This record gives sequence, structure tokens and C-alpha cells, in this order.
Amino acid sequence: MRTRFNEQLVELNNEMINMSTMIETAIARAVEVLSNKDQNLAKEVIEGDVQIDRAEKKIQDICFNLLIQQQPVARDLRNITAAMNMVTDMERIGDQAADICEMTVYMADSKYEANLSHINKMAVEIVMMLNWSVEAYVEKDAEKAEKVIAHDDVVDKLFDEAKKDIINLIASDPKDGEEAVDLLMVAKYFERIGDHATNIAEWVIYSLKTSAE
Repeated sequence: MRTRFNEQLVELNNEMINMSTMIETAIARAVEVLSNKDQNLAKEVIEGDVQIDRAEKKIQDICFNLLIQQQPVARDLRNITAAMNMVTDMERIGDQAADICEMTVYMADSKYEANLSHINKMAVEIVMMLNWSVEAYVEKDAEKAEKVIAHDDVVDKLFDEAKKDIINLIASDPKDGEEAVDLLMVAKYFERIGDHATNIAEWVIYSLKTSAE
């Protein structure tokens, strides 16, 4: 019985990694859409969010099967609970990557030449945070999870810099302020993705601390 349980845990870890990869791809494509105003790619990301939703459901099904069929001990129960909460945040990251693409479609005809350097840096940092979070779960590495939480300050600072860029944009050309507000919303979506990666790391720490009791 325990052998089957361990096999399902391995499957759970693999599916978590797979979903993480899908989300990382969505984020990278959202950045490309923002930089190039590629409406076709934006549509792919928006439509691809369905696949992320399916990945979330598959992981939830594995978790429910582990809970119902395998009668996990307290340590395993907390580990599975953490996974179920983590995939909720992961799914929301997918939603926000799609939201970024939708906003970019609205801004497709914008004449603004926005400075996207800080937003692009935010994207790089949040992908790294997401990687560390999932690795921390699979490797049971509390130190790596703590690093994710500390790194959220980096994303917040980049968000503040992005806001300054947008304010400067409005000051130089105030007539299209609505488009600047849209761009600010895009930056906020990236900042929220960083928050979700932090939530994932916090669930990892929860599972490891309680498991050690």
C-alpha cells in the first residue's frame, strides 16, 4: 500500500513541475506580447490558460485520491494540503499571464514608447521565484522557500520603479493617460504574480515545519 502511495507522490511532484513549466512559458510569452504587441501570440496565451486549468484539476484529483484511498499519516496529509493550496496560486498566475495579454491587446494601437525595462526585469525575477518555490516543494528545501519570500522585496522595488517610469510617461505626454493606466495595470499583474510565488513558498515552509514536529 505504501509503495503505491509513494508512486502517487512522485506523480504529484511531476505534475507540479509540469504545471510550473506551463506557467513559466505563459509568463515568458506575456512579456514577449507586451514588448512586440503580438496579438496572435496573445491569443495563444489566453487560449492556453485552459490547459493550465486542466493541469490544476489533474493535480487536485491526485491529491483527493491520495487523501481518500491511501489514508495518509499527518506528515503526508500536510504535504498534500500544501500542494492543493499551491496549485491554486499557480492557476491564478496563469490567469494573470492571460490578463496581461488581454491588456496588451487593448493597448495594441498605443503610440506610447514605454520603458519596459523594469517590467521585463520583474518577469525574470518572478519566473525565478516560481522555479525556486516548486523546487523547494519537490526537494523539501525550506531554505530555498525562505529565499523566495525574501526575494519578493526585489519584485516590489522593481514595481515601484515601473510606476515611476509610467508617471514620467504621463508627464511627457498626458493626452493618452488611459493607456498609461493600462500599462500600470500590467505592471501590477506582474507584481501580483510575485505575491503568488511567495504564497507558494509559504505553503512549502508550512508543510516542512509541521512535518518536522
